[in-house]
Amino acid sequence: MNDPLQAYLADARSRQLAELMDWLRIPSISALPAHREDVHRAATWLADHLRQIGLEHVSVIPSDTHPLVRADWLHAGPDKPTVLIYGHFDVQPVDPLEEWETPPFEPTIKAGPHGEDLYARGASDDKGQIFIHVKAVEALLATTGRLPVNVKFIVEGEEEYGGRTIQEYVTRHVDELAADVALISDSHMLTPNQPAILYGLRGMWSAQVTVTGPAHDLHSGSYGGAIHNANQALCELLAALHDRHGHITVPGFYEQVRDLSPEERAALAQVPYGEAEILAETGAPALYGEPEFTVVERIGARPTLEINGMWGGFTGDGFKTVIPAQAHAKISCRLVPHQDPDRIEALVTDYLKRLAPPTIQVEVRTYHKYQPFLTPPDLPAMRAAARACRRTFGTDPVFMLEGGGIPIVSVFQEELQLPVVLLGFGLPDDNLHAPNEKFHLPNFYRGIATSIALLEELAAA
Repeated sequence: MNDPLQAYLADARSRQLAELMDWLRIPSISALPAHREDVHRAATWLADHLRQIGLEHVSVIPSDTHPLVRADWLHAGPDKPTVLIYGHFDVQPVDPLEEWETPPFEPTIKAGPHGEDLYARGASDDKGQIFIHVKAVEALLATTGRLPVNVKFIVEGEEEYGGRTIQEYVTRHVDELAADVALISDSHMLTPNQPAILYGLRGMWSAQVTVTGPAHDLHSGSYGGAIHNANQALCELLAALHDRHGHITVPGFYEQVRDLSPEERAALAQVPYGEAEILAETGAPALYGEPEFTVVERIGARPTLEINGMWGGFTGDGFKTVIPAQAHAKISCRLVPHQDPDRIEALVTDYLKRLAPPTIQVEVRTYHKYQPFLTPPDLPAMRAAARACRRTFGTDPVFMLEGGGIPIVSVFQEELQLPVVLLGFGLPDDNLHAPNEKFHLPNFYRGIATSIALLEELAAA
């Protein structure tokens, strides 16, 4: 990195942080209708900022839910690659509010064990991480007047709400979004000094299961012992989805699962993460899951079937002796290559209905589904990302499989035919989707330097 660029980044730190904090103050919660205008306000804020730093063709793209923001700079020349940078400016709800130590939309800096941390909803997921690339582009344009590659931004406002708008937009605007590589920062590193690049993400199928027994709630004294309790029936069905070791019992569930080669298992074994780290992060008393796989393999290379919520009957204060007519559960499957969400939907639905006794009826209603993602770690763009990490962190990144999913990744891969570089700067303990979300500020600043290095490495590749 040249001296003028280093000097610019050093002088700009306090301003960059203040700008990020301004953006974080906008409560852009996409899942709550009361915050619809806030999501649009966050989009307008970003669009105005992209214009200010010198990007072109900036627009806020409306939809019937939440908007997108698009911008570009395309003057590097036809012989230079084009990088499509993606992120999202919507955030999760803040509940339970009483567990926040500081107001979720009043960004607060606190001293942490490895430096300062910025606390706010969206700090790490994903405003802080997409802002890294905005500031990298700004620094290059301010100091050199140009970028080493052509750049396009597409930033959405409903990633936490299903992402339907951007999926439809990408499908309709393939030529407009054409690029050579996509860059996404919506994941984490292992430690403040150990960068990580993801080469695989799990896909998703999620649904609501409803068990119906009698036509209406019944008095448990009058009908108990004669009518199948919907809560009990639901628990019986859900308990049958796993064996005592955590294996999923749905017939055919594992048939399409990609086997790990000995070489890949050996590489994943080198990832400095295991039982001690996951127990420290979660506070769980012990590990659970398929005993024949390591922790790293379980959370990235193996599929899951989780029960995310359950309710039925009387749950208010006091007591009411009823046999509930209905009971409900939300379930989700994290899917690995090469599992097909449509097939998993059919398998799980059929299994639950076959398990159901004649005393109840079962309905399964799908919410979301998207494909898993896998990309070879030896692609030129992935190697360029590794070199960029080495330049700024002084160490090689680890290549990892990630248990979470980013729906747009498979859309970029399928519709735009793009390799996708997943280079995140969060940390495992950033409390994503939970109270007291934070972003490690040294990662924010080193992330900007890494983004600059990556654009330079891609230009030279």
